[in-house]
Amino acid sequence: MIDVVLTDDHPVVRAGLRAVIDSEPDMHVVEEFSTAEALLAHVRRGGRADVLLLDLQFGPGRLGGADATRQIVQAGGPPVLILTTYGSDSDILTAVEAGATGYLLKDAPTDELAAAIRAAAAGSVTLGPAVQARLVDRMRRPGISLALRELEILRMVALGRSNDAIARELVISRATVKSHLAHAYDKLGVQSRTEAVALARERGLLPS
Repeated sequence: MIDVVLTDDHPVVRAGLRAVIDSEPDMHVVEEFSTAEALLAHVRRGGRADVLLLDLQFGPGRLGGADATRQIVQAGGPPVLILTTYGSDSDILTAVEAGATGYLLKDAPTDELAAAIRAAAAGSVTLGPAVQARLVDRMRRPGISLALRELEILRMVALGRSNDAIARELVISRATVKSHLAHAYDKLGVQSRTEAVALARERGLLPS
C-alpha cells in the first residue's frame, strides 16, 4: 500500500481527496494536515509517508508549499506531489525548482491523480497536462519568459512589497532587486511595476 499524507487548509478538499485516494486498492491516507508547518514537523520526526500531497498556498504568514517542499527535500523526506489551483509559470517553476516530484491542478480527473501518486511513489516525475501545456507554451515564447528570480520578485511586487522588503526577504541587495526588475521590464516591454504585474498576469506568468 502507498501511504499518502494530505496537506491542504480546506477541510472539504481534504475530505474529497481522502475519499478518492482511499477508494483506490493500492493506496490510502495515513495522515492529514491543514498547514505546511505541521507536515514539515511530521516529516522531521520520521512520520509515516510514501507520498506527500501538498497544496501550494496557505493563509497569510503561513509557510507556502514551495518553501515546504524545499525543506522536505533537504531533509531527505518522501516525494512531494503538488496539488493546487495555481497554474501560473511562477507557481509551477518555483515548485519544480524546489524539488517537487509532480504538479497537478485540482481540477485534474481522479484517475490522473491516482496515476500521479503511483508515479511519485515510484520516484517518477509527473506533470499534469495543463501544467505541461504551460511549460511548453513558455518554451515556445522565449521572448516573454522571465527567469525564476525575476518571476519571484515580480510576484512579491504583486503582493505590494517594496524593494527594501523584497531585498530583506530574499537576502539580496536592493540594487540586485532593482536590476532584476529592470530586466523583467525590458522583457515585458513595460515601464512600471503596475504595468509589469498587469501584463504578467494577463500572460499567465503570475496568478490573476
